[in-house]
Amino acid sequence: MKLLAGNSNHPLANQISEYLKVPLTKAIVRRFADMEVFVEIQENVRGQDMFVLQSTSFPANDHLMELLICIDALRRSSAKRITAVVPYFGYARQDRKPGPRTPISAKLVANLITMAGASRVLTLDLHAGQIQGFFDIPTDNLIAAPIFENDIKDRFKGENVIVVSPDVGGVVRARALARRINADLAIVDKRRERAGESEVMNIIGDVTGRTCIMVDDIVDSAGTLCNAAEALMSKGAKATYGYITHGVLSGGAVARVKGSALKQLIITDSIAPTEAVKACPNIKVLPTAALLGEAISRIAEERSVSSLFD
Repeated sequence: MKLLAGNSNHPLANQISEYLKVPLTKAIVRRFADMEVFVEIQENVRGQDMFVLQSTSFPANDHLMELLICIDALRRSSAKRITAVVPYFGYARQDRKPGPRTPISAKLVANLITMAGASRVLTLDLHAGQIQGFFDIPTDNLIAAPIFENDIKDRFKGENVIVVSPDVGGVVRARALARRINADLAIVDKRRERAGESEVMNIIGDVTGRTCIMVDDIVDSAGTLCNAAEALMSKGAKATYGYITHGVLSGGAVARVKGSALKQLIITDSIAPTEAVKACPNIKVLPTAALLGEAISRIAEERSVSSLFD
């Protein structure tokens, strides 16, 4: 087994390397003057079980091209098997046609990864589970729930906790976490007037005097999350926390979180946190290296991955 890292998240790649006690493969992943991506593998990988570590986070297209070219370089270097380890799978929100003459970009990206030469894909909390079906190769979709479960149990022991889905679409994910921590479930019903904006309508469930834990897969502009926190507090919640797997946090999202009713936003390091995220007093980052590293180890040794979550 060998690990190859792109440029999207060096800290996470190094932590996975330390967990597995496998050094990162020596390679050059750089740009030409016109910003074309160039990859050179600097050690022998013939017959090796290769794992390429790369989130397709901002800048999404650059990091996606790095992933594809790394896979192609390994395929042409006679690697035995190539697993694309994509903690954050970009374009996942474009998983259906929301209107006429629009693309299904998640399927296109799945095709690109497959055609580049990947043998399988390992990812974390896909926006929609059915995206696994977009790939014609084996795909393992890990969940961050065990990481959140441990943090919640350590922090809120003895408190009256309720898990909240910030929208109707995330109910399945919220229900799964609520079951893990033996908590009740509430739902924020909202109406989205246009892309990037949301309007909270009402709360389904009793949150009065309770600590609310909102759970979702992606926080981007943070508008929905902050509006939901405001609505929960207005209904008498004791405090609100957000547990979100992928902290995209684009534009003014960090400032929005800082000034919101959220007591704290907890994200994972599936996307490398920016300096603004690190400096924000009410954003906490949880590590995923142990989860991803264990999954990589099990794939390499042909052991069960699903039993990680039993």
